[in-house]
Amino acid sequence: DENDNPPSEVVYSETTTAYGDEVIQSSDVYATGNVNSDEYEKARKEEKHHKHMEEVGGLGTMATGAFALHEKHAEKKDPEHAHRHKIEEEIAAAAAVGEGG
Repeated sequence: DENDNPPSEVVYSETTTAYGDEVIQSSDVYATGNVNSDEYEKARKEEKHHKHMEEVGGLGTMATGAFALHEKHAEKKDPEHAHRHKIEEEIAAAAAVGEGG
């Protein structure tokens, strides 16, 4: 796989133009040359870690959504505690939306 061989150098720069609190333009620039293999491996590991954490976050969102559906079902099956199930459903739905971004 050609991605396993580090380039001789990777240079990264980031430029952001902002007006007040609003970001108008942001750009990332990569260039190649001579770089230490340890730096390259560190960057690859960090990238893999971020990708893994993103996937874990997606699983959390799915689990929270499933819990909201469960509470909605429990609300219909348990009319004596329907109000409690309704509140838990709404909290879980709000949490799922918050996790999903």
